[in-house]
Amino acid sequence: MNMQKVPFWLRWLVPVVLVITWLGIAGIGGPTFGRLDEVSSNDQASFLPAGAEATEAGEWQAKFRDSEEIPAVVIVEGDMPFTPAQLGEAAELKADIEALKLGSAVVGPIPSEDGKAVQFIVPIASADELREAVKELRDVVQPGAPDGMRTFVTGPAGLTADLVNAFGGIDGILLLVALGAVFVILLLVYRSLVLPLAVLLTSVFALCAAILLVFGMAKLGWIQLNGQSQGILSILVIGAATDYALLYVARFREALTHTANRTQAVITAWKASFEPILASGATVIIALLCLLFSDLNSNKALGPVAAAGILCSLFAALTLLPALMSLLGRGAFWPFRPKLLPDDEREPELITGLEGQKGLWRGIGSLVSRRPRVVWVASVLVLLVASAGVLQLKANGVPQTDVILSASDAVDGQDALARHFDAGSGSPAVVVASQDSAQQVLDRVKTADGVGEAYLLAEGSVPITGAPRTPADPAIRDGKVLINATLDSAADSIEAEEAVKALRLAVRDVDSEALVGGVTATALDTNITAQRDLVVIIPIVLVVILLILMILLRSIVAPVLLVLSVVLSYGAAMGVSAWVFNGIFGFSGADATVPLFGFVFLVALGVDYNIFLMSRVREESLKHGTRPGILRGLSVTGGVITSAGVVLAATFAALGVIPIMFLVQLAFIVAFGVLLDTILVRSLLVPAVAYDIGNRIWWPSRLGWTATHAAVPERDEEPAAR
Repeated sequence: MNMQKVPFWLRWLVPVVLVITWLGIAGIGGPTFGRLDEVSSNDQASFLPAGAEATEAGEWQAKFRDSEEIPAVVIVEGDMPFTPAQLGEAAELKADIEALKLGSAVVGPIPSEDGKAVQFIVPIASADELREAVKELRDVVQPGAPDGMRTFVTGPAGLTADLVNAFGGIDGILLLVALGAVFVILLLVYRSLVLPLAVLLTSVFALCAAILLVFGMAKLGWIQLNGQSQGILSILVIGAATDYALLYVARFREALTHTANRTQAVITAWKASFEPILASGATVIIALLCLLFSDLNSNKALGPVAAAGILCSLFAALTLLPALMSLLGRGAFWPFRPKLLPDDEREPELITGLEGQKGLWRGIGSLVSRRPRVVWVASVLVLLVASAGVLQLKANGVPQTDVILSASDAVDGQDALARHFDAGSGSPAVVVASQDSAQQVLDRVKTADGVGEAYLLAEGSVPITGAPRTPADPAIRDGKVLINATLDSAADSIEAEEAVKALRLAVRDVDSEALVGGVTATALDTNITAQRDLVVIIPIVLVVILLILMILLRSIVAPVLLVLSVVLSYGAAMGVSAWVFNGIFGFSGADATVPLFGFVFLVALGVDYNIFLMSRVREESLKHGTRPGILRGLSVTGGVITSAGVVLAATFAALGVIPIMFLVQLAFIVAFGVLLDTILVRSLLVPAVAYDIGNRIWWPSRLGWTATHAAVPERDEEPAAR
């Protein structure tokens, strides 16, 4: 196709319309970014296990509240027992707190047994303005504390406010760090100013479209959005869109060496990259949607949110970027524009597959071709050794006070609460029992192992510790009563979880329909549900990915080997992460959902790079034979896939700027795992195994029965035939 033969509408009209369309999407989606708080929730309900006992108990507990108030706990602490004068000063805080009119009556001051602290229970009426209410409360009580005393605002309201503050960097800092990292990497890769901006613009516009789509779905109530899924969405879209863009740009650059017509180059690159990009995007989307099989609300919420982001990345890479390249042409690569190659250099004759290669990828290709079995066996052994660290992974949840990694007044307040009051007083276990068996259940709760004290919630009481405990007139809702049980151990400890297990067995001996909930029960059920999700979702994801690879590669052997390689890579990443978390970061453990999220992202994204590699290997194998095709495919995709891996690792590493343990752990797992997959698995293990097996890698397709160099003699005979 010559320039004169390319119609005007294809050369200019289509690209311009596409760019204008995306500008419109970005113009609407960009401002929507700041409105995500309208449809986002970080309350406990957005993370609870959907069908767990603690969730059902929480629904009953809500019926005993006269309002949707959330309690804050104000702690005033000293090093010595309070004097009468100091107690009087502390009591004066109550009037200052009540003057804020945050909710119903303030309870307190409640002195500790050691006399070194008092606490106030402060109900906060508006959950929507919780962050501002807690800030107002801190501004009042901290300056008003008696001389020499320390004051903290903690409890459910304080912890939630600090959690929201920790997520506050998602809208700004996280995005700036991720985009900055990607821009620097693209500058180093392309040594151009124009092309990195075009790729970055594609990623940003994809994110704007994703924000618009997610906002709309959340507004309609189709999905549940929280800070966790919001942060992952931004990172995933930027990383995926950039990866797809890198693949397209590589094919575009290659096409420009074969034709002077930029429109023809755009079309050639689009045809060559469409199938691998589509297969890659579909793999990640379907893998993420498998999270809908989860029983954890947080997992279930992330699936469609992240899938929507990948969908937008896919469309941006296949529409906006080609349009930009069509308008820019060779100018996109300035100052190192690709040159048109002579006809005899465009399709090199391949015998070994190393012809025309140089530098690093020639060395890797040579190593793979000379010692394929040694290379893949050594790679497998390295991955197996790294995987041994999985045995050290403590993914059974972490204490609530360890979730926030930055300074937190609420976390410090929880420590103060534990020093002076019953260890579990801030977060009692909740027992929902039948009205007819209320007394028997209460008696059994009081004698249960790990329970310090228990009482029936009285009518008109605030259902938290420190409230009136008059059992003469118990609160009754639909034939049920509520019992608060203060545990001997801290609510977020392993001992408390064991106490809840024993408590559940004890109360069901009296009332078979009794439910045990509360903070500890929720953590316990979350851990149990996360383990269940891991067992259920992993096989589903693997089967889905395997089927997609079979369709793409028209083979059974290659997809099976690719899936096994990414599973092994995942195990190695988790093993190394366990050593790092325990030995370097000193984390108390890992969130129970970390293994599942790590699996979904690493396996889906790891298969991406194998799709990029093996789709090109298959293309080259059809021309030159399997073994030369493997080396040729490795060399021409080596740079772009490595760059894509570094970009994706950098974007996920940016999650580490948000001081939430789950996000920091996920950032390390995915960043390290992607680099491991890019450098070791895709560069050495997969090519070496494929080279060792030879054309049987394509079994049972016809290519699997073709002699390795069958295509070469045909090409040699072609000139004579002419």
